Amino acid sequence: MAVYNVMEDIVKGIIADQLDYLHLSCTCPRCQEDILALSLNKVPPTYIVNNSRQPLVKAKYMVNTQDYANTVAAVAQAAAVVSANKRCVTIEK
Repeated sequence: MAVYNVMEDIVKGIIADQLDYLHLSCTCPRCQEDILALSLNKVPPTYIVNNSRQPLVKAKYMVNTQDYANTVAAVAQAAAVVSANKRCVTIEK
């Protein structure tokens, strides 16, 4: 039985959409994964076992503006933490 957290796709989408507005010191894949992990630890998970339900869950979540705003805030906070504490090997010029 496969269980999947739909919030992972939602948070990935927010990171991709807001990447230019997050004022990141680095946008490498490692830093983006760190933002994803920190964000997912701050938002409530939404698990599904049937992938055909994924669009319904995403649509329901996006309609609830407070849940969406809370998730965007979690991403922004995670981005600030990651920017201040990079763990990647990107060399600053």
